[in-house]
Parts: sequence; structure tokens; C-alpha cells
Amino acid sequence: MRSYTRRRALTLAGAAGAVLAAPAVVPSALAQAPWPNKPVHFIVPFPPGQAADIFARLMAEKLTTLWKQQVIVENKAGGSGIPATEYGKAATPDGYTLMVVSSGTFGVNPSLFPDLAYRPLIDFLPISNIILVPLVIVAHPSFPAKTLDELIELARKEPGKYSYASAGPGTAQHLAMELFKLRAKLDIVHVPYKGSGPAMADLLGGHVMLMMDSAASALGPIVDRRIKALAVTTARRAASPLDGIPPIADTLPGFDAAGWSGLAAPARTPLEIVARVNRDLQALLKDPEMIRQIEQRAAMPAPGSPIEFAEFIKKEIDTWGEVVRATGTKPGN
Repeated sequence: MRSYTRRRALTLAGAAGAVLAAPAVVPSALAQAPWPNKPVHFIVPFPPGQAADIFARLMAEKLTTLWKQQVIVENKAGGSGIPATEYGKAATPDGYTLMVVSSGTFGVNPSLFPDLAYRPLIDFLPISNIILVPLVIVAHPSFPAKTLDELIELARKEPGKYSYASAGPGTAQHLAMELFKLRAKLDIVHVPYKGSGPAMADLLGGHVMLMMDSAASALGPIVDRRIKALAVTTARRAASPLDGIPPIADTLPGFDAAGWSGLAAPARTPLEIVARVNRDLQALLKDPEMIRQIEQRAAMPAPGSPIEFAEFIKKEIDTWGEVVRATGTKPGN
């Protein structure tokens, strides 16, 4: 894993923070060529239906109205989000291509892939986190366990018998389940998919019995009782309508994990544009109606400055690095 010093990690974000703290005047460059004056593209490194996609589309809809320019969500799934993130890194740094980043692509991948072709805090300029999403262990209705304690009991009696689906190797869903297995001393086989959507389809069809997913993308089938939720990964209970699902920490004290999704720009994007996007995102994410819509999707709004987002990413890299090393997780397993 590459070493990320605080100074190195926050260089770009600190510059953007300085812009945010400056008086709200219109820079001459923007006065000559107002941004945005054409469609803005959000690159999502996952297929439709995953939490990062759900909230990217929600933000895109609102920002399209605010900016009076179309915000287009482009899904470029596969390869643990690496090809899409490399695409975002290579994009022209003019503010018209922005990267939707996540706990998987920015938090996990730096440890999972030693030769990763992008550096989250060097090749990108953090703009803001958008949401935190509890993860949830869900099961097909026919699965014999109704609670987390019963799942643990079953898995301990017959090691290797049961399997679980995830959104793919190295995603937050995958590693959160691996952390759960490590803490509970369980042998449950990982079945990776290319995104939450395909995995959920197989869970609903009974082709796989267990899954670790984001609460946001699993919400509909849970509410409709097409699947049953055994536990959430956050130390505190999720917001309504999932507030009745117990945390893993009730069984394994200290357990706490979440997925997240934010926005970043290619490193040389003009800081005035980064500041504009950050200000608009913060205002949007603090709007009571938007908060309500996010919480209805079982997530929590998490706006902040570029500096705060960079610090958060640095912490995530460190945390998931420990999990990767402790579990011996490798790409593809």
C-alpha cells in the first residue's frame, strides 16, 4: 500500500479550502466563460441500482435544475471501479467530468491493489462527501436463520456450507462481510458479482441465500419483505424505515462500518469550479426536503469541505487497509 502523509493528502484539498474561505466574488476566468455552459457528466463506477448510482442520480436531478445544464450520469461498471476511476483521472480537468467516488474505489482499492494506477488524494481533488450508507446483512426468506445470532450458530456448525453475495471483490460490502466473518470466526464463502443489482437479483431468485448490501439499494426488497434483514453494520441503528434492524455491534461489540459516496474532480480542475460545486452540494444536502429524501433511502447526508473530505478519505484508506491485511483479502476473492 502506498504511504499517504497528511501533508501530501491534503495539498489539493487545502487549496480548494482556501478558495471556499475567500470572499464570494466571481473570478475573472469564470466571468469570461461561466461554468457550467454545457452538460456536466458524473462518472459512476458501478451499474445502475447500486447506492453510489442511486444518490448520484438524485444529486444530478437537483443540480440540473440549479445549474440549468443537464447533469448526465454515466455508469462504467466493472473491474472494482478501477477502469472508470482511471477514466475520471484522465478526463479534461475543466469541471465537466466529475467522479463519483466511494468507499470501494477510494477507501479499499489503494490497499487491495498495490499497483493501482490512480492515487485518490493525488490524482483527484476531493469536493465533498455526499452520503453515508449503513450496510446490511440480508437473506432469502427461505434461509433458516432469522437473526444474526442464528446465522452465526448455523455457520459455526457447518463451516463452508453457506455463501454470501456482494457487489464485487474489494467493495465495502465485501470487506464489511469479511470483517464480520473475522470477528465472528466464521467460514462463509464469498460469491462476487458485478454490482449490487445482479447480486440482489440472484438473492431474490434464491440462487444465493445471503448478501451484504448497502441499506439504500436493499431497502425496497426489505420493506416489501421479499428478503429479510438480519443486521446493519453501523454501531447505531439505521434511520426509519430500517430502525428495527439491530446493529451487528449488539452481537459483536465495537463493530462499526458504512459505505459512502462522494464527488471528486481531476486534480487540475480549476479551484473556483471545485468551490462552486462544493457550495452547491452543501446547500443541497442541508435542505430539509433533501435530507428527508436521503433518509427515506436509509442513508445519511454527509456534506463537508474539501479538506474534511480529504481527511475522511485518508482515514478510510487506513481503516480498510487494516482489514485487507488482517483478512488476507486479494483481488478476486
